[in-house]
Amino acid sequence: MLWTAPAAWLLAGAAWSQGAPAAASVDMGKRLFMRCAACHEAKAGGPAKMGPHLQDLIGRPAGGLPNYGYSAAMKSKKFVWDEAQLHAWLARPTAVVPGTTMAFMGMPDAAERQALIDYMRTLK
Repeated sequence: MLWTAPAAWLLAGAAWSQGAPAAASVDMGKRLFMRCAACHEAKAGGPAKMGPHLQDLIGRPAGGLPNYGYSAAMKSKKFVWDEAQLHAWLARPTAVVPGTTMAFMGMPDAAERQALIDYMRTLK
């Protein structure tokens, strides 16, 4: 009987790693996104802002939106946005893209970065 609780936690962890993020994390990420919303739209087709929209960012090539004026530094990067790349970028953008024009110093808290990424996954 004692083994059932740890087994349940292991199964829950496995489901978490394969499934959608927890609603609480997405909600926290949505609140954190308000900082981003000063310069970025969540969805394509919104009003033009200083930064590109972030809809479907995960899986998009860096500097890959047509008709957006990316910096030369961002255009020169040859990576596709994934969770690991976003964690690095959100922690310290200038370490990922030296010369970036994005005026954001970084988000040092890994849990906040994960929540923001979880929310960004919903922007489809």
